[in-house]
Amino acid sequence: MAAAPRSAEPAAYHTGCRDSLGQLYHHHQPWLQQLLSHRLGCSESAADLAQDAFVRLLKTPRHLDSFDGARAYLSRMAKGLCVDHWRRQDIERAWQQALAASAEAHLPSVEHQQIVIETLCEIDRMLARLPEKVASAFLASQLHGKPYRQIAEELGVSERMVKKYMAQAMLQCALIEAGFEASL
Repeated sequence: MAAAPRSAEPAAYHTGCRDSLGQLYHHHQPWLQQLLSHRLGCSESAADLAQDAFVRLLKTPRHLDSFDGARAYLSRMAKGLCVDHWRRQDIERAWQQALAASAEAHLPSVEHQQIVIETLCEIDRMLARLPEKVASAFLASQLHGKPYRQIAEELGVSERMVKKYMAQAMLQCALIEAGFEASL
């Protein structure tokens, strides 16, 4: 990867400013796309994720103090985008396997399948943000139908604590349904 000459680089970028975001895109997009292509092994997916990175910066402006600071931030963002991409691929694969195992007469439309995949990705992101015991309690209850008493025994906590875990998880579900991304 050839580095761009730094003498022509601005000292700082504030992505809330259209000109600065344009400069950031001009100076770093090819590098970011190459980095993503190397990590993913797919230039088309890399192009999509590089574009997603700059859309995120457009939605949530950042002050990036230098050329190297911008590269470091974009590199961290690229890592997260790759993880999200791979998780989504895993979810899509699992969904396709579930469809393959079901009767062909009951296959949902392509549009409905995309809605299901998006919903599963949202649930996956929510579960990833939850503490481990909270996520385990939620899955045991909602996916496996286990009673709180059994979950408490398996997690080594009180039944009251399981109720608190479930309240945390349900709050996250309600926030997703309301269109808010909550952070713990």
